[in-house]
Amino acid sequence: MNQPLSHHLLTMAYQNAWANHRLAKAWCQLSPIDLVAPRVSFFPSIRATLNHILTCDWFYVDALERELRGDEPHPDCYVFFKDDEPFSDASAIRHEQAQVDRRLIAYCEQMRDADLLRVVTIARDTPQYDSRLRLLSHLFEHQIHHRGQVHSMLSGTSVKPPQLDEFFCEGESHLRSQDFAELGWTEALIWGH
Repeated sequence: MNQPLSHHLLTMAYQNAWANHRLAKAWCQLSPIDLVAPRVSFFPSIRATLNHILTCDWFYVDALERELRGDEPHPDCYVFFKDDEPFSDASAIRHEQAQVDRRLIAYCEQMRDADLLRVVTIARDTPQYDSRLRLLSHLFEHQIHHRGQVHSMLSGTSVKPPQLDEFFCEGESHLRSQDFAELGWTEALIWGH
């Protein structure tokens, strides 16, 4: 069955939310000390990395939503980074990440292939102009990149890193069924069959 590219981007938004949900079940088992313990990665701790994923999601999802509504770009797009770590508690990070994940899914639900080349503007010091397709592709890559770092850092704790590659294959639906039930999703909701 042929699926439009816009549907694939929607499945990526669902995959992102699912991977964050699965990873959050692991990071919420960490003690506050383990959450902030120095680790070898781009950011110095699991908490710092999770906050970075979150603030970058706020940054990009805000820009996408503004373009969709026909609003001007955020006049101070750097406001999302005023605090490097806006949340210190693992459950608060989980809650806020789930919120922005739902916003990203809602955004992708309305997209059609004909709209993928619409330009999104981010009013950086040097303004950024990218198509919806390029900006979403970048956002998904950014999330995967840093989520992989969290996954790796979990290996240095007593909490086993969860499997994060069981989303797309039809024959692995049983491996994600518990997570889907927790999220209130079905295979039909995401795949359309």
